[in-house]
Amino acid sequence: MAHVLVVEDDPFVRSALIRHLTDAAHTVRSVGTALEALREVAQLRFDVVILDLGLPDLDGAEALKMLRGLTQVPVIVATARDDEREIVRLLNDGADDYLVKPFSVDHLAARMAAVLRRWDGGRGAVREREEVLRVGGLAVDPRRRTAELDGRPLELTRREFDLLAHLAGRPGEVIARRELLTEVWRQSYGDDQTIDVHLSWLRRKLGETAARPRYLHTLRGVGVKLEAPPAPVDGAAPWGGPGSGQPV
Repeated sequence: MAHVLVVEDDPFVRSALIRHLTDAAHTVRSVGTALEALREVAQLRFDVVILDLGLPDLDGAEALKMLRGLTQVPVIVATARDDEREIVRLLNDGADDYLVKPFSVDHLAARMAAVLRRWDGGRGAVREREEVLRVGGLAVDPRRRTAELDGRPLELTRREFDLLAHLAGRPGEVIARRELLTEVWRQSYGDDQTIDVHLSWLRRKLGETAARPRYLHTLRGVGVKLEAPPAPVDGAAPWGGPGSGQPV
């Protein structure tokens, strides 16, 4: 079963969650403030965090961002806010799922099971792999969460790294945008602009553009693929340089 951190300041709700999760054979620790939650994840390993947004010391959305600076553990946000734009923002900021209060314990159990399945069968499993993913001059280490291009370290945000690692795990394969939303952003809905913005940032760090792609290729209406650029013809300069046939 899972090691769960419950971050909830309401003592009644907290007690109910602890009781239910313990009865389901999970190991549970609980805190009532954001700062306590940050201390817990900095010191202990958890499989999932259930994060209330209405905390007394810090807004839960800010707490979520701070948690993401410390750990990649799945976070299920519990919120009374049912505004779609707010929920999308939370998912983009690093939440793996959300529950709108009030919710049943069965609903929580189902969401936890789904998040843990994705974590164990998807990104969590990838992070445990020892091998470095190599595509041309690109090297991505999912376990250490580092990436290099031609030996030069890339400074990537969490989302940029997750997107790059997901694509690098299946080089040359066109990945549908719906899959990227589900597997990278952990949301079942959203617009293509979210993906396009992150692709634009990632392209900039890879030294390319949508008009002159090297590694990242977008197939309009289909998806995105990452593949190694073709080797330069003998006597030709690398892409973008003099003699490459590409405008500088």
